[in-house]
Amino acid sequence: MNIVCLDMEGVLVPEIWIAFAEAAGIPELKRTTRDEPDYDKLMKFRLNILKENGLGLNEIRSVIEKIDPLPGAKEFLDELRSITQVLILSDTFEQFAMPLLRKLGWPTLFCNTLVVDEDGSIIDYKMRVEKSKLATVKALQSIGFETIAAGDSFNDMAMIRASKAGFLFRSTEQIKKDNPDLQAFDEYPEFLKGIKSVL
Repeated sequence: MNIVCLDMEGVLVPEIWIAFAEAAGIPELKRTTRDEPDYDKLMKFRLNILKENGLGLNEIRSVIEKIDPLPGAKEFLDELRSITQVLILSDTFEQFAMPLLRKLGWPTLFCNTLVVDEDGSIIDYKMRVEKSKLATVKALQSIGFETIAAGDSFNDMAMIRASKAGFLFRSTEQIKKDNPDLQAFDEYPEFLKGIKSVL
């Protein structure tokens, strides 16, 4: 049985941190997993900037509420879910994801959790499991699923490489150049055809 594992930010919805960076006027927060392969280093960098600027979960959520899925993302996801099982694997946080899941029709999401104090300050984060995307793909394979994975960033490459088929979607030129054997798509209709071809 097949299961498609999709990254969320950059694939189905805009990058949350970039949207927040623009809204808050803090360009340093535009740095994402497309730029920094070390997720722990990236998150510590982000949390330090939030602390320095007195910003927390409430301010980020107010921006997330205004974010819509990428044009065509919900229709793509609806059609894909009508023909196979789909699981979204993201390094985002449950506190960020709920408004976006509602707009996407409540797909299943496995992600991480923020540690937030009473005043809304984000003091830490907890990964669901180490190397969560790869660990999840391997766990699915261990119970009989054949995985097909797609994403846009460095942190998606392990799950893509571990799957029976993998794709890049709206990735960077550098990641495409570094992975010439992977099919890369920029539009949902072609992306859907690519996935269908390996189901």
